[in-house]
Parts: sequence; C-alpha cells; structure tokens
Amino acid sequence: MLSVAANTRIFVCSEPTDMRKSFDGLCGLVTDSLGQDPLSGALFLFANRRRDRIKLLVWDGDGYALWYKRLEAGTFQIPQAKALQSSVIISQGELAMLLDGIDLTSVKRRKRYKRAA
Repeated sequence: MLSVAANTRIFVCSEPTDMRKSFDGLCGLVTDSLGQDPLSGALFLFANRRRDRIKLLVWDGDGYALWYKRLEAGTFQIPQAKALQSSVIISQGELAMLLDGIDLTSVKRRKRYKRAA
C-alpha cells in the first residue's frame, strides 16, 4: 500500500522512461527533463514505453524512496501532457485511480470549491 499526503505534488513524466534507471538516473530526469527539484518532497512518476511498468521517486527527508510496479496483464493509462510540457501534475486521488487501472480521461468530476492561487 502506498500512502501519499493530500498536499503532496505528484508529477507524471510524459516521456517514456528507461526502467533500468535507479535513484541517480531518475533524479537526473527530474532535474533535466521536468525542471523540478528532486529534494522538494514531491512525488515523481515515470512509465516505460509499453506502459506496463511504473516507478515512483520521492525524497522522504533523509533519503530517496523508490516504488516500482510491473503489471502482469494490461497497461497503465498515463495522462498526456499538453504541447511543450514535460509533465502533468495529478492529485493523490488520481494517483490511486491510476494505480488501480482507472482511465482518468473517463472520470467525471463534480464541481468543487477551489481557493484561488
């Protein structure tokens, strides 16, 4: 079970990732491709080209944690970034749905209050 705080930012890399990369290689992708700080405490999600494997990288205060999942059948439905964007930001609820195999494009959301930034 993976638990993520509600206020944790979750970045999904839009480009396929070589799943042989580990902590240092993924940190390099976070910095170079996503333009983010890997030490920020945000969670970074990477998927392979076939979309049947994902890795999640997060800095937990005193070291990196890496979570890896391989599907035996099926694929993950990774949200697509808009043109010229290298990542998509999703919520912890969307991450849970993504890991459970729910297509985020078919989810209908009800209107909710959201404070202006």
